[in-house]
Amino acid sequence: MAMNLFFTIGENIGKSDCPIPTGGIPWQPTRQPVVLDDWPIVRSPLEHSRFTTIANWRGPYGPVLFGGRTFGLKVHEFRKFITLPRLAPLPFEIALNIHPNDHKDLGALRDHGWRIIDPLTVASDPQAFRHYVQESAAEFSVAQGIYVDTASGWFADRTVRYLASGKPALVQDTGFAQNLPTGQGLIAFKTLDEAAEGATRIARNYDQHCRAARSVAERYFNSDDVLTRFLQNAGIG
Repeated sequence: MAMNLFFTIGENIGKSDCPIPTGGIPWQPTRQPVVLDDWPIVRSPLEHSRFTTIANWRGPYGPVLFGGRTFGLKVHEFRKFITLPRLAPLPFEIALNIHPNDHKDLGALRDHGWRIIDPLTVASDPQAFRHYVQESAAEFSVAQGIYVDTASGWFADRTVRYLASGKPALVQDTGFAQNLPTGQGLIAFKTLDEAAEGATRIARNYDQHCRAARSVAERYFNSDDVLTRFLQNAGIG
């Protein structure tokens, strides 16, 4: 008999503290796998590098209204942290897909010290994307507001690639701190002060955070383990 199974990378969906409706579906959590051999550790001299990420400012979908509450986009979260480069010890760069009509936001980012580059210049194909990640010092990124405000546990496959490459990740907490170790290599933040403090910690103990980042990737996102568990949960193999 055919059977439908449903998996999600929002690891907290279905838990009591996550308000995302399940639709009566027994969601099974899974993680973003990474082939570690394809993402080896690459050392970058800290003094010549920066925090980076690749992002859409808005994306193809609008805010979500649910239960009388509006859940926002990445743009709404980024605005909360726009002053961060002035508070942190390393430069910040975004390979940002942003519409020309968002010129006020673009100007504000630049005024506060963000370097903005065209994502097509650094992520036009898988090889270019990998090179950009691996020649960065670390990642800084926020998440979609709906992922943050629902504590969904969502975690970006992009961030997994930074971790695998031995690059510390300073990323906005979406509830993933309930499921993954944070504080070394992977630092979660909720406020501007926490983000600034996390950036300083990474810069002060960079090599330690690089080693810890790779360790998180090996322990929690190794494709051999993630896909084996996925197949077992699906009743295959």
